[in-house]
Amino acid sequence: MSLPVRRKAGVLGRSVVGLPGGKRGSERGAAQVEFALVILFTVVLMFWVIEMMSLVYTYTVLSDAAKEGVRYAIVHGSDVASPSGPADYTAVQTVVKNYAKLSLHDVSAITVTPSYPDGDNEAPHRVKVIVTYAYKPYIKLPLTSPTINTVAEGRINY
Repeated sequence: MSLPVRRKAGVLGRSVVGLPGGKRGSERGAAQVEFALVILFTVVLMFWVIEMMSLVYTYTVLSDAAKEGVRYAIVHGSDVASPSGPADYTAVQTVVKNYAKLSLHDVSAITVTPSYPDGDNEAPHRVKVIVTYAYKPYIKLPLTSPTINTVAEGRINY
C-alpha cells in the first residue's frame, strides 16, 4: 500500500510535492540544527557534571587526609616512642600527603599546615591540621579554579 502524495500550491502557482508527514525539506533541516544544538548542550553539561563530581571527590579525599593527619598527631603525642609535636611537622605532613594521593591529583601542590593551638603536644591539648589545594580541573575552562581548604582538629590522647 502506498502513501498518497499530496500536492500543494507553491510559490508562483507551481505545485510542490509534499512529504507524507507534512514536513518540507527546510523543516527537516531545522530539526537537524536543533538536534546539533541539543547534543552540544548535553555534552557540555555532561562534562561539567563530571568535573563537579571530581571536585567534590577531591574535597572529600583532602578532608579525610586532614582527619588522618589529626589522628596520627593524636596517637603520636608526647608519651610515645616517636612523638610528633611542634618541633617536627614532617611526620604529620607525610601522613596527610600519602593519604591525599588517592585524590588522583598532584600532591606536590598540597599545602599541609599542622599546628598545636595550646602550644605543645601534651595530652589533652589540641592539634589542628589545615590542608590547602589549588584545584586543577581536568577540563580547562575560562573560569578561575577554586582553592580547596579543609580543617580538622582533635585532642591529643597520649
